[in-house]
Amino acid sequence: MLPAQESVGRPRLYCGQACRQRAYEQRSATAKAGLSADVVLVTRAELDGLQDRLYQLRCAIEDVQTLLTEKPTKAELERSLADLVRSTGRLDRLWLNGRQAG
Repeated sequence: MLPAQESVGRPRLYCGQACRQRAYEQRSATAKAGLSADVVLVTRAELDGLQDRLYQLRCAIEDVQTLLTEKPTKAELERSLADLVRSTGRLDRLWLNGRQAG
């Protein structure tokens, strides 16, 4: 049996071709507009959607905090925590990588 090989070459910067394409479009748009490389462009609809999701998350956190001051039953706490988890949606899809996308 052969030993497992380490990956060869540079580490991947993108999860897939679509992410790579979006990064290229972002760099191209900021360059054409004369903006610095650390500027992130989003549409108004994307920003509004993000703000809505953050508001829902904030409300869910406040609900959990309030419930914790009231000595909740296990069922109440589970329901509130499930709402909190649900309110996060797919926030992981919004994660921005700190590395420069080359």
